[in-house]
Amino acid sequence: EQKGSLVNPNYLRFDFSHFSKVSDEELRQVETSVNAQIEAQLQLVEHRNIPIKEALDKGAMALFGEKYGDSVRMIEFGDSKELCGGIHVKNTADIWHFKIVSEGAVAAGIRRIEAITGDAVKDFYTSQENTLAEIKEVLKNPQDVLKSVTSLQDDNAKLKKQLEQLVKEKIEGLKNTLVADFQEINGIQFLAKQVDLSMSSTKDLAQAIGTSKPNAFVFLASIEDNAPNIHCYISKELVAEKGLNAGNVIRELGKLIDGNGGGQPFFASGKGKNVGGIKEALEKVVDFVK
Repeated sequence: EQKGSLVNPNYLRFDFSHFSKVSDEELRQVETSVNAQIEAQLQLVEHRNIPIKEALDKGAMALFGEKYGDSVRMIEFGDSKELCGGIHVKNTADIWHFKIVSEGAVAAGIRRIEAITGDAVKDFYTSQENTLAEIKEVLKNPQDVLKSVTSLQDDNAKLKKQLEQLVKEKIEGLKNTLVADFQEINGIQFLAKQVDLSMSSTKDLAQAIGTSKPNAFVFLASIEDNAPNIHCYISKELVAEKGLNAGNVIRELGKLIDGNGGGQPFFASGKGKNVGGIKEALEKVVDFVK
């Protein structure tokens, strides 16, 4: 079942029920089918004030479920017959072209297709041409734009792999360096440091360092995109024996960086806005193990 509506003279909206998703191929088929009817230059045939039974017997569709009177208006374009009181073009060629611009879910079991026609399509293609021209200029006007973009994607993927490897090596190097900085406080292996890593890498480092020693309490801070982040790892034996809780540590010290966070008793993370609060957080975290 489909329901269509005219949003403005060059913009159409169709809702399709009982569809989980409309594939790209199905969208292309819809465009091809509609444009075939446009190119066929079908003339409007209008029947005014005919009995509704006669219209329905002729195959007219009542798409919107309105309540109709005894007499109706029936519109024909080729084999398509519909009961409608709205405005129609005199010939499908007047539409010029039909282009789908979006498809998505609007309710359970209902997908919505939105399309443009006429001048809106011309504007759309002009915009696409301008965008393509800008892309070509950025790429230094290659002869094959697609090949150039694909090459950039390949290079980007290689660089990402190289970066990931470098980050792993950096984390491993920091781990080996920081392990020597542990302090023993009340039988707890304590470490609190600020490192130059992304938030996710700082989290990985905190866990890697924490699991390298028994009775470990690790608190690491870093800055990413001018936003501070903190991470706390506490060995499970300390959680069980001393009642320490990483989530409580992060929630309390998170206030110093104008942030919040949480997690499990043995590991928690937080993010804030006040970079200046990192120094005080690193100083105060030792109070949890004294």
